Amino acid sequence: MKLAILSRAPHAYSTQRLRTAAAERGHTVKVLNTLRFAIDLTGEQPDLQYRGKLLSDYDAVLPRIGNSITYYGTAVVRQFEQMDVYTPNTANGITNSRDKLRANQILSRHDIGMPATTFVNSRADVRGAIERVGGAPVVIKLLEGTQGIGVILAPEAKVAESIVETLHSTKQNVLIQRFIAESRGKDIRALVVGDRVVAAMRRSASGDEFRSNVHRGGTVEQVTLTPEYEEAAVRSAQIMGLRVAGVDMLEGNDGPLVMEVNSSPGLEGIERATGLDVAGAVIDYIANQVAFPEIDVRQRLSVSTGYGVAELLVHTNADLVGKTIKDSGLWDRDITVLTLHRGTSVIPNPRSGVVLEPGDRLLCFGKLEEMRSMVPDRRRRRTKLRKLPKDALSDG
Repeated sequence: MKLAILSRAPHAYSTQRLRTAAAERGHTVKVLNTLRFAIDLTGEQPDLQYRGKLLSDYDAVLPRIGNSITYYGTAVVRQFEQMDVYTPNTANGITNSRDKLRANQILSRHDIGMPATTFVNSRADVRGAIERVGGAPVVIKLLEGTQGIGVILAPEAKVAESIVETLHSTKQNVLIQRFIAESRGKDIRALVVGDRVVAAMRRSASGDEFRSNVHRGGTVEQVTLTPEYEEAAVRSAQIMGLRVAGVDMLEGNDGPLVMEVNSSPGLEGIERATGLDVAGAVIDYIANQVAFPEIDVRQRLSVSTGYGVAELLVHTNADLVGKTIKDSGLWDRDITVLTLHRGTSVIPNPRSGVVLEPGDRLLCFGKLEEMRSMVPDRRRRRTKLRKLPKDALSDG
């Protein structure tokens, strides 16, 4: 295949390892500076210019987008997607993972274990937010901090309030998060490629430091993950739309707690800790996927008038409960079930004989009017009104 690695640091360890791994496998590989692209929307087909010239054809692109150029970098990746060039990490996936609040919102929708987290804007709401996550000590995080920068441990509620107030005064957005004391300054980095964890390491903080990042002096060691931790890492990466990701997890008393999903994980620490060819695993995965470019499914399926994508919930008292997909009447209404979500399990392209259960979520494609008729009315929170006193309408 012909592979482009998008990177502004061609001599960085991770970029060099990926380039070498691709060349050793007989692929043509080039490292391209993300900021030297120009998005060309003038022709009949989406295209890209690189250093002022029309970009040649590529089979795949591997984004290594730095935080400082997220907006422009994801615009370039999105253009590659429109050109049907395979990328393991979508533009949406990169954007979602970069914003800690957005990432937490998305993961919480899918029952991923995470430290209790709140986000507030008003000083008056800070004390209540601290109490909701379990009280002090709490961790305060800048939404776009990296490598442990912008992560502060506040030992007392008053200290936390002062820190948040100071950060808000400088127009910074912050998260207030429960401090997981049982992790004891350690966390796990799992490197996910496709649908499996190819390597994992435990990072330990140095001295009294509670942040375990290697950039803060932390140490690393290889670790073998339990199935529970592997599943949490893989699901988190896939939910975010990333096929190559570093997933950071704390070891909580009740299991893994996902802290962050990194779309451009460094390879140096984990390769040296584990002795594994992680770069080679990334290249092999991409080579096996080049025939299946990433596409915006909703965009592609919604171009037919009157048709679209929707998620239907099977309620306890619904007529669908206990029926197979074949007998549910969905096909007769021109509705096709693409994926069935049952708890944490996902059944792609479910067979006609699958029996529907309460709580199942069906990702469907079909006639919007038919699907709209199957969506129950939303329950609204009604304002409680006090009864009027008996003499409220008297003339007196």
